[in-house]
Amino acid sequence: MDVPAVVIATRNAGKIRELRVLLAEINLSLLTLADFPECPEVVEDGDTFLANAAKKAQAIAACTGLPALADDSGLEVAALGGRPGVFSARYGADRTAPQPHTDADNYVKLLEEMADIPWEQRRARFVCCIVVAFPGGRQVITEGVCQGFIDFEPKGAGGFGYDPVFWLPQYNRTMAEVGLEVKNQISHRAQALKEMQAILADLLHREPSLFQPATPIGT
Repeated sequence: MDVPAVVIATRNAGKIRELRVLLAEINLSLLTLADFPECPEVVEDGDTFLANAAKKAQAIAACTGLPALADDSGLEVAALGGRPGVFSARYGADRTAPQPHTDADNYVKLLEEMADIPWEQRRARFVCCIVVAFPGGRQVITEGVCQGFIDFEPKGAGGFGYDPVFWLPQYNRTMAEVGLEVKNQISHRAQALKEMQAILADLLHREPSLFQPATPIGT
């Protein structure tokens, strides 16, 4: 592989689309786990966003022999003591149900729990922690935060996850209504990626060998 590369350590199609747009300015080949079907599914069992992102990035870097970018992000609601937090992606999962749960399952459960909470107490924030791990053990970390409120009902068809219920007071719309161009300027993931983009661009200039294949562990 002659072109320097980074593996995006996710199978989430919505997240991959956002990451590709936000990292488009870097002269890197952006691969995904679809390019490495042999890589394991990493269990996100950490108690912080950083722990989960680091575990994913390190595992995929070891598997592929390439730098791996992983993020863990979620919603923290003040009135719920910070929940759903690291459980955001599986908050609405019913372990007795045979079918996978959906984004709607997650935010419907959230809305049900918050049904009696008044507007002024519905403050929430999206948090994103991004880790790029290199095969030699080195890693870099960035974080982004987006403040808002939880609306009383879902609005908008854009985005994914909790976007339809995350109200942005400065736009008088939910994250699902503002459109991808705006989201990619203000979101928690956009903030963390903007900082990471600058770090990767600097490393690519100073230490290009970091982005060339190493021998994957186990080969």
